[in-house]
Amino acid sequence: MTIQQLSIFIENKKGTLLSVLNILRDAHIQIVASTISDTVEYGIYRIICSNPSRAYTLLKEHGMSVTISDVFAIELDNTPGRAAKAFETFAANDINISYMYSFLLGNKGVIIFRTPDTEKTREIISLNKMNFISQNQLNEND
Repeated sequence: MTIQQLSIFIENKKGTLLSVLNILRDAHIQIVASTISDTVEYGIYRIICSNPSRAYTLLKEHGMSVTISDVFAIELDNTPGRAAKAFETFAANDINISYMYSFLLGNKGVIIFRTPDTEKTREIISLNKMNFISQNQLNEND
């Protein structure tokens, strides 16, 4: 029910992001979603990709500081308020959202998020019959 996300610590200087992108491109690894949060000196580049284990290994081999973690990706109807309804369900069950990012894919919204309580979040997604994206679905792009 979870997917793997890479978090890559990159210096906030010219060419660093391009190096990461080139490594993934050369390995034919498809980036599905990404976001960067930055400070003055560095950024955290979070990506969802078609083969996170392989990407992790390649980035490490190139001297990158990278971690891999489990996150959730749920698919929502592309209607106003649908994300709010999903997060109301989590809030009503005392599930905190550590961070999230989203995008549209076709006519569906996708929300990627992390919580400190993975097991409880899995239970709520299942009980509420939320559509989730699996790692196998992402690997089909490989």
